[in-house]
Amino acid sequence: MPRSIIAALALVPALAACAPSVKQARPARPAATQPVPPQQAPATPPTGFRAARVMSGPGLQGVIGADADALIRQFGTPRLDVWEADARKMQFTGTRCILDVFLYPPRQGATETATWVEARRSDGQDVDRAACVSAMKKR
Repeated sequence: MPRSIIAALALVPALAACAPSVKQARPARPAATQPVPPQQAPATPPTGFRAARVMSGPGLQGVIGADADALIRQFGTPRLDVWEADARKMQFTGTRCILDVFLYPPRQGATETATWVEARRSDGQDVDRAACVSAMKKR
């Protein structure tokens, strides 16, 4: 065999390695079919009354359980008096602290009473709730 043919045949594997590989397209596999779960009915919104959690603690007597009129007698006119559905927030301010009182009805259709209080300074730092209640009563 002439040398030129041998040299050309020797280059075939080298040239084949340089050529982009061509993959044969595989037939697309159908995606595995999963049964579709039956549609679940959306959760029914609660229609019944849900009582609020009631805070307790020393120094909160006379506040927790009080209605709006009793709170106004104790602390004066609230700075804020905000309603949302059957919930009410009354905010009382003093020189030492700000007292937020949250009122909810104890049972459906009943008058709202204080169930929770939060207290803070004017800069937003938390303060002892009972100490704030005591300071607000002394003003």
